[in-house]
Amino acid sequence: MTQQRPSPQALPAFTSRVVPVIVITKPAQAVPMAEALLAGGIDVMEITLRHAAGLLAIEAVAKAVPAMQVGAGTVTQASEVARVKDAGARFALSPGMTDGLVAEVLARQLPFVPGVMTPGEIMRARDHGFGLVKLFPAAQAGGLGMLKALGGPLADMRFCPTGGISLANLQDFLRLDNVAMVGGSWLTPLERVEAGDWAAITRLAREATELARAV
Repeated sequence: MTQQRPSPQALPAFTSRVVPVIVITKPAQAVPMAEALLAGGIDVMEITLRHAAGLLAIEAVAKAVPAMQVGAGTVTQASEVARVKDAGARFALSPGMTDGLVAEVLARQLPFVPGVMTPGEIMRARDHGFGLVKLFPAAQAGGLGMLKALGGPLADMRFCPTGGISLANLQDFLRLDNVAMVGGSWLTPLERVEAGDWAAITRLAREATELARAV
């Protein structure tokens, strides 16, 4: 009997086409931030592992805000996969892709969005079964021009560009047929988070949501 290969990318259902990329420095910030984003129409968040508080923040959101689809970002090592899944992450994202990382997300059956920057990396991701990839850093990779060029030879691939996306240009990216969503850090500015100004986070989320829905 042939063993069925686990799906590498059955992402949880979320409606937002804007994914906040978040660095949390204090776990207590996580739940009010998630609630503020939800109030603004964003039901997905990428909490990165760039700070030691990231895992605790993921766990807090997963337990307290079930309506929020929380993912783990900056997952760069296979050893991190089990930890983020155990913390409650519903999917993981990475700035790149290694064989070890892919093997581990498949073994753990954790939905995964690998990072790519070149056509060869995109083709390699496709060979592993991924149809959605994270173009990172998007601005340095060529931005809109790069995505338009990739739409010809790699028309079956979908992208989440991250890096250089803002309120000023998110609609330009979302209008492209091969862009499924965009990621960005502007939604949770450090000074607003440190001040506990969750109303400001909601305003930024609502602004981004309205722009995305207008595309």
